[in-house]
Amino acid sequence: MMEFFKKLAGDKKEYKQQMERVKMLPHDYQFVYKKIQEYMWNFAAGSGYDMLKVQYELIDLFEAGAAEGKHVLKITGEDVAAFSDELLRNAKTYTENWREKLNRDILNKFGKVND
Repeated sequence: MMEFFKKLAGDKKEYKQQMERVKMLPHDYQFVYKKIQEYMWNFAAGSGYDMLKVQYELIDLFEAGAAEGKHVLKITGEDVAAFSDELLRNAKTYTENWREKLNRDILNKFGKVND
């Protein structure tokens, strides 16, 4: 049980450090990051650790883009939702769970269909 609390404290510390990195980004990057973060948390499944990994990678990407002087939309494109959805492919999401359940329920009922 003590290991759990140590891990939780470490994860919380890491999260705070990552959010400090976001605060160092230009304001337009901060705005877009926070909007993407809000959007992505709508889909988080389980503990959310997959989502954190994706968000930390996004911070890396945004830091690189800012360092190169790129406008944030040159990184994400104008369809930020599509960009976010692509990021979500690397995380466990509720929609993934729903797709898996749908397929599992139907295959459990009917099995695989042979042509």
